Amino acid sequence: MPPTNSTASARRSRRTIACQTCRQRKVRCSLNVTGVPCIGCTQDRTPCIVTTRRGQKSEKHGGPVLLANPQSPDQATLQTPARGVELPAFQVQTQQHDPLNVEATAACEAHDIEDEERNGDEIAAAALGQPRRVGEVPFYTGDQTGPVSTLDICSPDHSLPRHCLIPSNNQATMTDDDREYLQKKGVFTLPKPNICEGLLRAYFYHVHPIMPVIEVESILSYQHHGRLGDCNFLLLWSVFFVAVNFVSPRLYEQEGYVSRKEMKATMYSRAKCMYDNGGERNKVTLLQASLLLGFWHSEQDDHMQPWYWTGIAINLCQMLGLHRDPDSLRYNPSITDRQRRLWRRLWWTCFFRDRWLGLTLGRPLRINLDDCDLPMSVPADLLSELDSIPRAISASYIPQEFPKLAEFWIILIELSQLLGKVLVLKSQPVKSKSSMGEINALEAQIMRCRLPDQDEHGLTHLAKFYAHHVHLHYHALLITLYRPSGSEHLDYLALSQQGSEQQRLQSTANAAASKSTEILDILVRDNLLGYVGPMTPALLIPVMQTHLLNCKYANPLSRRFSFNKLDMCMGVLEELQKTYTVASLFRGIFIKALQQIFPTYTASSPLSIPHQPVASLGDPIDSHSDTVPVETTNGECNQITGDRAGSSMPAGFIDALIDENSIFDFLDTWNEI
Repeated sequence: MPPTNSTASARRSRRTIACQTCRQRKVRCSLNVTGVPCIGCTQDRTPCIVTTRRGQKSEKHGGPVLLANPQSPDQATLQTPARGVELPAFQVQTQQHDPLNVEATAACEAHDIEDEERNGDEIAAAALGQPRRVGEVPFYTGDQTGPVSTLDICSPDHSLPRHCLIPSNNQATMTDDDREYLQKKGVFTLPKPNICEGLLRAYFYHVHPIMPVIEVESILSYQHHGRLGDCNFLLLWSVFFVAVNFVSPRLYEQEGYVSRKEMKATMYSRAKCMYDNGGERNKVTLLQASLLLGFWHSEQDDHMQPWYWTGIAINLCQMLGLHRDPDSLRYNPSITDRQRRLWRRLWWTCFFRDRWLGLTLGRPLRINLDDCDLPMSVPADLLSELDSIPRAISASYIPQEFPKLAEFWIILIELSQLLGKVLVLKSQPVKSKSSMGEINALEAQIMRCRLPDQDEHGLTHLAKFYAHHVHLHYHALLITLYRPSGSEHLDYLALSQQGSEQQRLQSTANAAASKSTEILDILVRDNLLGYVGPMTPALLIPVMQTHLLNCKYANPLSRRFSFNKLDMCMGVLEELQKTYTVASLFRGIFIKALQQIFPTYTASSPLSIPHQPVASLGDPIDSHSDTVPVETTNGECNQITGDRAGSSMPAGFIDALIDENSIFDFLDTWNEI
């Protein structure tokens, strides 16, 4: 029976038009709803071409249709719709009681569902090694409980890789309002060319050796060709923000800033604006920026900003699966060697920050190495990318000692692994205190660490500083292991052994603190404090806690020496606070702590007091006559005396400050002041 007019009309109403790309891929096209371009071509950034069949009348659409002339495929004409022009793609105009709009909305929703299914199909195809499009974005399918593990049932050997690359459907998007806001914030206005050059050189000399999170070529190639404005602005401002710590005053004065801190705050503000409003979707870029922004401290913001940003970086790492070996089952050909090297650097940098922030801030560790199997990074991960950079550019921006600095970075990662074990041991509940066997086992591992030779002949100032910097980490690790145990009551030892074992542990911690103080003295004498980075002030905290402990418990002569060492550390913090706000925070805390032991102490001109009777190790000195002699510059011995009974500070303040967990454990007590 021939179709009736109503049937033919229904068929005509269901007739759809698809662009060439959607026809070839055999997917539904959204031209009927959105017009040209369709959603698929918009996401893939491909031309949306619609070819009409001969003898076929063009359909009426709610949006413009790009029609290609069959005789001239490269030429396209824009057909003006008979009806009004619809809104652009991805925007749905809501109209009540409009049957045509209801049908269009339903069709758009159906297309969205198909598009979502297509995303799942592309992920599955990439996991099976059968991608339909070239992958760009790293994707981690998850462990055995993840949804993509379903494909293991269908695979011959049940061992599909967990890392793959999928097409990018989430390009960076920015609304006109966001762009206008960022423009007003100065995000798109770079510093003068010579300032940019100085900032980049400072970054690669002072930050990259200890935080190798940026691909060197990705920035230097833009700089070399004079197209730095084409670089990713989020990454660029993050790099500039950290690099400001090391530029000369002349550079920030040329930009109109009165201080280094002012310029640093501006750079951070622009980087954060770009992070929040720039529409960046690349998770690797967001990860790199988060690690660099983790160096932000300010007087207005919470001192926990590094903890916040580093937490974001670790989350992004785990989302991307960087904690897992992409070749754990078999070699994964979809991952390039360049990506492998970058992933290892990013992951182990996150690990490094996690361990040392956990020590400094007294917070739980976020990374559990039992969940990770990514291979350890090697110096070649840092050095190999330099081969693709012209020698003239490399010589201008990369320090000549970089191969040695790359080895130092690997040593820091190894020390961080041991620090994690120490922190886990020390964070056990009180009822299960660490045994001497556990402490001795960790001690043996630490003693086997390879350390750089601080006195190696021919070291440049930069290499010499980083050699000392590694040793500061090493001694902070030793103090963390020994000092708390020295102040604990060792219930598991016989009474006859407790005194000697306690003294041995405390003496080892004191020796490590003294060596750290000697390193500070070298840095001052050799004029190397200018190389100090944002992470160095935190390394002084275990050292100063040990000296403070001796100021309270040791015999008078030892207390005098400990006070002098502590005062020297305070002087170093005083110099560093010109650049780093966190140094001011630490110094203010220790000034208040010293005033609880010596109430007349002032940081600018400390006084001294006569000797008091010797106090045995482990017994606190009399709280009503706390004294320590300090030799002044003219050789005279003045006195610091005080009566704690007249102090307004809680008695537990000092005990909280010298507690082994961190300097911030006393914040609850501080709030009671």
